[in-house]
Amino acid sequence: MVSVGTVVWLSSELMFFAGLFAMYFTLRSTSGLMWAEETAKLNFPFALINTIVLVASSFTCQMGVFAAERLQPRRSGGPLSFTRWGMNEWFTLTFIMGAFFVAGQAAEYAMLVSEHVSLSSNAYGSAFYITTGFHGLHVIGGLVAFLLIMGRSFAAKKFGHFEATSAIVTSYYWHFVDVVWIGLFLVIYVLK
Repeated sequence: MVSVGTVVWLSSELMFFAGLFAMYFTLRSTSGLMWAEETAKLNFPFALINTIVLVASSFTCQMGVFAAERLQPRRSGGPLSFTRWGMNEWFTLTFIMGAFFVAGQAAEYAMLVSEHVSLSSNAYGSAFYITTGFHGLHVIGGLVAFLLIMGRSFAAKKFGHFEATSAIVTSYYWHFVDVVWIGLFLVIYVLK
């Protein structure tokens, strides 16, 4: 039941981001020259590295899900025995990668503001900050969810199917956030 509810909720989130994409394309179609000038200020290599880190976090998240499905909340070997890591180790790595992405977005915002691209500067600034900002808030929400899931695994007397299901639905959300970012990255940084 939790999985179905999560998928239904993510469908509504998909519609929300579809609206943001529609806003972005509408503003872009009415401001062609300005769009070309403003997108030239984007740091593509920096954004690509940030994107690779976020996409890689989907893989570490899925490894955590595999561990949760084995009902293994913690590692059963040494800290560098990756094959014996539990859900908490994989989710901690995912959390670190997600936090790196958010910090990268903040650094990019600072760079763009120094080049006079802000939320209120023009239509491009509004579209850029609203789309990437809402995505960033969703990433932060995912980071909070990881902390809650890991906390629950420590609080549980016995790690069971309830805790594993919570980890699985959190991974649905994280994969969704990653896929949305891939779309945003392609639209904002590749299809300038």
